[in-house]
Amino acid sequence: MSSVEIHQYIVSLLEKSDPVILDIGCNDGTDTQHFLDLCPQAQLYCFEPDPRAIARFRKKLGPSLDKVKLLEIAISDRNGVIEFHPSNADGDAKEWDLSGSIRRPKNHLTEYDWVRFDRPVPVQTRRLDDWCNEAGLNRVDFIWMDVQGAEADVIAGGMQTVSNTRFIYTEYSDRELYEGQLSLQAILDLLPSFEVAAHYPRDVEGDVLLKNNALLTAT
Repeated sequence: MSSVEIHQYIVSLLEKSDPVILDIGCNDGTDTQHFLDLCPQAQLYCFEPDPRAIARFRKKLGPSLDKVKLLEIAISDRNGVIEFHPSNADGDAKEWDLSGSIRRPKNHLTEYDWVRFDRPVPVQTRRLDDWCNEAGLNRVDFIWMDVQGAEADVIAGGMQTVSNTRFIYTEYSDRELYEGQLSLQAILDLLPSFEVAAHYPRDVEGDVLLKNNALLTAT
């Protein structure tokens, strides 16, 4: 299934013209733009701490920027400041910013040895529950979570929000690419009301779509 087909499938599941979507780790806005194209009335909240990705996000979205809310912060298990490990590379992959994380790289250093990690930089961070409470979001239709090994941090700071979320799409790895990265089973153990709705395996890690059975049954 292609990336576009995945986005189309997710939007079809939401069954709403104006779903609330959180794009956590939005990078350059590629996924954000897909959701805007498929669902122009979506309420999109996008989170990204890397200044390089933020600049590309603003450029890519261009005139569509007023249709989304971009938060230049990391989502984690705390409020304040946290260390972010920016990724980089040389040659054709120069300025590679797709692997940056608030988690220190571990097996990523050998699995993807062409990627290097520059010196950590401080970034602003928020707990998802606190941010959602301030934003007045009581129900979330979908979370797109691409946080490079920091899934546990997002969940720990967002248990209330997650329990009120219908679907979550997340990247995972069972090889601990980042220190303390959760396996798929460990993610499911933290989210007992969720089950796998679709699985998209790749060579080293994979992507998975989770559905909240408790919430879907209630609705």
